[in-house]
Amino acid sequence: MSRPGKRTIAARSKVDVDKSYSIADAVKIVKDNAKAKFDETIEIAVNLGVDPKYADQMVRGVCNLPNGTGRTIRVAVFAKDKKADEAREAGADIVGADDLAEQVQAGKIDFDRVIATPDMMALVGRLGKVLGPRGLMPNPKVGTVTPNVAQAVKDAKGGAVEFRVEKAGIIHAGVGKASFTHEALTENVRAFMGAIVRAKPSGAKGTYVRRVAISSTMGPGVKVDAQSVLASAE
Repeated sequence: MSRPGKRTIAARSKVDVDKSYSIADAVKIVKDNAKAKFDETIEIAVNLGVDPKYADQMVRGVCNLPNGTGRTIRVAVFAKDKKADEAREAGADIVGADDLAEQVQAGKIDFDRVIATPDMMALVGRLGKVLGPRGLMPNPKVGTVTPNVAQAVKDAKGGAVEFRVEKAGIIHAGVGKASFTHEALTENVRAFMGAIVRAKPSGAKGTYVRRVAISSTMGPGVKVDAQSVLASAE
């Protein structure tokens, strides 16, 4: 097993693993520890008290981060005629119908988000085996199947983050970059947790938000106090 480097050891020494921090303090520690030579992504992991194998305990949604993600998102849109023109004008990177479907089937997937108009879902549905495993399948619950493609493209480009609980009841997401200000990252984390709380399913029993941790791409995780999360969400 490889031994951690000096930078990793130094970063870990600044985190009390037995302590849960407020959102603001956790963000400060993570940001201060992001010393890599690239602009690290600030990530959040949320452990929820749900079992997603039951439909009434599925947690899924979208959050528009107030300060964006810091990433350049490439958006593909399945649309025709006027709606296709609207998507292009809104800044979509790739717009098409049958031609775009052929590209996807051939494995040419150079985009991060897929949006489709409702009339295109018969076509897009046939691409489920390709788009589904990559988390790219459009879904009306997260606003990626919509007649208002222009707004959907703007949201995606502006910092909309989709989230979906995994089998173990965990949600992962990027909520900004280490180069963001402390205030911007804190606002993004609070907005994201607010979206998680609002997405609480009817079948969730007991403690909903069990554990929360924030980290940078190369840094150690910092536990966040669940009560501070719930207070900020309210």
